[in-house]
Amino acid sequence: MALHRTCDGLKRRDFLRVGALGVSGVTLGSFLRLSEAGQVAGAAKARSAIFINLPGGPSHMDTFDLKPNASDEYRGEFSPIQTKVPGIEISEHLPRLASAMDKFVILRGVSHTLAAHRLGSEYVNTGNKPLPSLEFPGYGAVVTREMGGPQDLPPFVSIPNSNQRAGYLGVKYAPLHTNSTPQPGRPFSVRGISLEDGLTIEDVEKRNNLLSKLDTTFAGFEKHNQLLDGLDRFSQQAYSMITSKRAREAFDVSKEAPSFAGKFGESPFGQSCLLATRLVEAGTRFVTISTGGWDTHRDNWGRLKERQLPPFDEGLAALLVGLEEKGLLDSTAVYVTGEFGRTPKINQERGGRDHYPRCMFMLMAGGGIQGGRVLGASNENATEPAGDGFSPDDVAASFYHSLGIDHTKEYHTNTGRPVMIVRNGNVIDELFA
Repeated sequence: MALHRTCDGLKRRDFLRVGALGVSGVTLGSFLRLSEAGQVAGAAKARSAIFINLPGGPSHMDTFDLKPNASDEYRGEFSPIQTKVPGIEISEHLPRLASAMDKFVILRGVSHTLAAHRLGSEYVNTGNKPLPSLEFPGYGAVVTREMGGPQDLPPFVSIPNSNQRAGYLGVKYAPLHTNSTPQPGRPFSVRGISLEDGLTIEDVEKRNNLLSKLDTTFAGFEKHNQLLDGLDRFSQQAYSMITSKRAREAFDVSKEAPSFAGKFGESPFGQSCLLATRLVEAGTRFVTISTGGWDTHRDNWGRLKERQLPPFDEGLAALLVGLEEKGLLDSTAVYVTGEFGRTPKINQERGGRDHYPRCMFMLMAGGGIQGGRVLGASNENATEPAGDGFSPDDVAASFYHSLGIDHTKEYHTNTGRPVMIVRNGNVIDELFA
């Protein structure tokens, strides 16, 4: 998947790469020492989640909140089309999602005030407005802590990387980054899970023994060092995952039937969506997918029409339909968002739209959420919500609710500071009506 820079130079980065401890040959073990199972807080339909991040900020007026009757300075070049659900219209360049409209909900009139990429991204990836004094954990870290996962699979996977950090929960809840995206019909390997370059199970056994020795060496530091917390508990899980057929096959998109895989297309995003369906089917709790390029200050309509919308439309529609075909849509919460929308008023000089957090869209599906609806609305020119609108905090609270996690639950930082999972936000009850 291509690396995209936003207008302020921010890259879609790997915030924690597997192997960060720098111990040669124990890459997966290092990761697993930084991951720990938690407990489910309450009952819910969803047992896993897929979070799709659109770095750069997609234009709401050219995707899911068109205003065909607005004046020329606002309207844009795309026309709306009818979806499968009567009365709901979206962009003409999203025909597959229009056909799958019954499977997801469009949230319109989502609003906040952070127009910088980094701050907006931190906000929508945690559900908490950023503070300089505290780094909030992303959704995947919280889900990993609360719900855990199978012993022989990573509970939190990012494809190819993620803006979600573990924050004050500590790096043991950070994701396993794939650092690349699958290619159609080819086995996909993740370093430390697939046995490559002549590595044998006997080699893994030797490394497992090395980990045991390292566990003993560092045992005295565990109680005082968050990085080493749980060090001696994950050597066996590292070994289990490396030697697990289920783990290796979960990441191998070439195992999928061509009749199923073909719907996802050949784009990096589509193949990432295909991998996400395999991972949640195998038992991974949380998967993030990042696909950038949405920072369309210039040539907004050309870039959307030719580069951004076709693979997004194909991949996301296939994900929703594919999850339903596998019987997984009800048990998988899906959340799609960028960090903000884009200015309703067109930048005529550059033929684009600029940053605009006051009005944006988000998409949700699965996990008890009733699809085929639009909740919320924007005003006549999509410059602000019509009515109260929704905040990213509200959507975060709803996302956690679909997973049976109480967003008001308090955690404690390593200094003892109590912090709610989502500090400000209320569950959007209509999502589950």
